[in-house]
Amino acid sequence: MYLRVHSTMSQSRANGPGIRYVVWLQGCSLACEGCFNPDTHDPLGGYLVTPESTAAEMLALNGRIQGVTISGGEPLEQMDGIIELLGRIRDSSTLSVIVFTGHTWEDVCAMPRSNELVALTDVLIAGRYVATRRVAQGLVGSSNKTVHFLTNCYSQADLDGVPGAEVLVSRDGEITISGIHPPRSSK
Repeated sequence: MYLRVHSTMSQSRANGPGIRYVVWLQGCSLACEGCFNPDTHDPLGGYLVTPESTAAEMLALNGRIQGVTISGGEPLEQMDGIIELLGRIRDSSTLSVIVFTGHTWEDVCAMPRSNELVALTDVLIAGRYVATRRVAQGLVGSSNKTVHFLTNCYSQADLDGVPGAEVLVSRDGEITISGIHPPRSSK
């Protein structure tokens, strides 16, 4: 089994409370207008990894990260791989898990294996991004989105305390912009 990944960030502060390992999955049939990550929509883009190898990368950082954030693209279009990945994380660590999806909570609950996903997730943020309802705070991009606290790991105050954006520059000069309220180009 493989996951199709757009990119990862091993230490992010703008994608959930604390320092987090973030996986942006590749492929999204929802293609919300105004999406910050349109490069993640192509289902054939990105690269393939195994859930096992990705979990190993995350677990190697245990003690230096607080949790894992799964975003996209649309993560639930790769439900089997996500469940395998999160199962490995839960079996081997106490890392928290946040999952973003463009599907509504009701749609998620109707999906095959949704009970397994919910059991492996601390916070699930659901709903399509709607540009005309943009709020960009507390990890919520637009006001129609719903936040589901599935464990007692976090509260709304924890999400509200997450920085709205981060800009990282790698040693080779590559710039990565991330977060719920990233700086936008003036183009």
